[in-house]
Amino acid sequence: MIQAIGLTSNPRKKLPPAVDDVTFEAFPGHVTALLGGPASGKTTTLRLMLELQPGRGITYFRNRPLHCMPHPFREVGVLLGEVAGHPARTVRGQLRMLCAAAGVAVQRADEVLEVVGLVSLRGERLDTLSRGLDRRLGLACALLADPHTLVLDAPADGLSARESRWLHGILRAHAAKGGTVLFSTDDPKEAAQTADRVVTLDAGRVVADQEVAEFARTRLRPRVAVRTPYAARLGLLLTKEARAGQRSIEVIKEDGNQLSVYGSTCADVGEVAYRHGILVHQLADEVGDMGPKAITAAPEDAARPDHALPSESEPEPPTSPPAPAPQQEPPAPRQEARPPTTRAETEPLPQLPPPITVRPVRGPLRPLRYELYRATGVGTGYVTAAVVLAVSAFVSLFLARSGHTSQSRMLAAWPQELPLPPTALGAGLLGAFAFGDEFRHPALAADRGTVPRRLGLLCAKLVVAAATALVLAFLTVGCDAALLQLVYGPELTRVPADWLSLSASWFGVVAGCAWAGVLAAGIFRSTTAGLAAVVAVPVVVVPLVQKALEGPSARSAAGFPGRLRDLALAQWPFGGERYLAAGVRMIGQPVGGALTLSLSVLLCAYGFTALRNRVR
Repeated sequence: MIQAIGLTSNPRKKLPPAVDDVTFEAFPGHVTALLGGPASGKTTTLRLMLELQPGRGITYFRNRPLHCMPHPFREVGVLLGEVAGHPARTVRGQLRMLCAAAGVAVQRADEVLEVVGLVSLRGERLDTLSRGLDRRLGLACALLADPHTLVLDAPADGLSARESRWLHGILRAHAAKGGTVLFSTDDPKEAAQTADRVVTLDAGRVVADQEVAEFARTRLRPRVAVRTPYAARLGLLLTKEARAGQRSIEVIKEDGNQLSVYGSTCADVGEVAYRHGILVHQLADEVGDMGPKAITAAPEDAARPDHALPSESEPEPPTSPPAPAPQQEPPAPRQEARPPTTRAETEPLPQLPPPITVRPVRGPLRPLRYELYRATGVGTGYVTAAVVLAVSAFVSLFLARSGHTSQSRMLAAWPQELPLPPTALGAGLLGAFAFGDEFRHPALAADRGTVPRRLGLLCAKLVVAAATALVLAFLTVGCDAALLQLVYGPELTRVPADWLSLSASWFGVVAGCAWAGVLAAGIFRSTTAGLAAVVAVPVVVVPLVQKALEGPSARSAAGFPGRLRDLALAQWPFGGERYLAAGVRMIGQPVGGALTLSLSVLLCAYGFTALRNRVR
């Protein structure tokens, strides 16, 4: 059950709020339609319910607000606009990534793909999908975790009549199993044919909350649709004869030489046109919309005065012999509008995915799996790694040819003139992508309202970024050494005596740049900001650290690694004190100290923003 209480958006500049005190309920086992025209506040209402937009009010999903649910993705399935995913990701890859985020088995992706009819297109990229296929994928994402509640914003927008019937059947099937369905639409006939209850919005306020039978009786009524090149003349004749016969009809001029005649029948309209020799191109019974304000009027008070059609110059109809006037019949009683059929009872409902059982498991396993799917699902990481290796190989050959660079910098392709080597910049860029893509293509936005700042997700991104950086650093040194040995011989690739401390410094710099990119992108919500933070470490922070270390001091920390080793009561197994000393020497360097300082500041800032959002 959904209970929306007092939803109000923040006021805009010199304008009233888009949504003002919206309150309604959607019951389980029923399909509820949120009806309204353009700028009526439908999308804003749904975003306020899902906590995607700041405002006032609260929404309960089965007696709990969304922010109090440990796994809201399993409780509420959401479809808002187009599927928020990386354009280069495949359909199946997008669903497998969301499976990891929801904590369900990856086989669930194939099940929902079969239900929505996208099995044959599972390898297609998201940017190649049409509007109808994108809506199918969005519905698959909403059904992925077998939620109890579905919240859909204009799900049939842009779909054909056949696709719309299929979509409405899916919604009906979900409600038939006890689920709650809430969808928005601007078509009153769609709401009457699909929903069990209709909540009508107008100018950001609820103007009606009705059962579908009452809605159809007060909002919809039958009409005769007429299309003729002599629309104005036919409208005047219909109005004149209705007044002469003391009948109440309403004639409305539509676009394209069309008329909508309320309170009459096709036989009466056709007879008038025939008697006066008016050519008719279309004559059909339809269901007309009376507008949102007509809901508040009683059915007997809903009759409105006849509309005077504007006079317009039009060709005279062809002359024809006058037909004998028929005998006047008594006026027929006015027909009451019957509600259209709310569901196709003769057609079987579509098959839904089988229910799933989710075991709550604590720990970073599922965020780690999600991050692995996110990082390996697109070719950005592979292209970045290939560019880094190619640039590093070219730079190492150039440094070896010049002959003025140490062996360690030559293997790392790190010229003295550059603040960072290409490998560190590449690792920082991949780290910035880790959080930057979450805000650029927010696959998890409907889960929490913003990118989840859970500790498990942050740890997963840091672990994957560090592992990627270490692999990239190892491949860079290996490729550079192999290329140098091939071109200049083995004298440039000998293992130095202090290889342990050099390796620790190299891996620490690359991993630290990757972490700086992750944290900065998470704080500033931008990949560019993450990469800028990586570049700012050697350009800004290192000179500050060097200036602080070169200042006058009464004492120095010389011999700190040896004293730290002597603190241990026993020798570390496998010579572990050497690794500890190498790490201390790495931090003691200007770049290492700057990275440590930057990471500490970024981590504190990230924790502060996470705590601030939680308090809000």
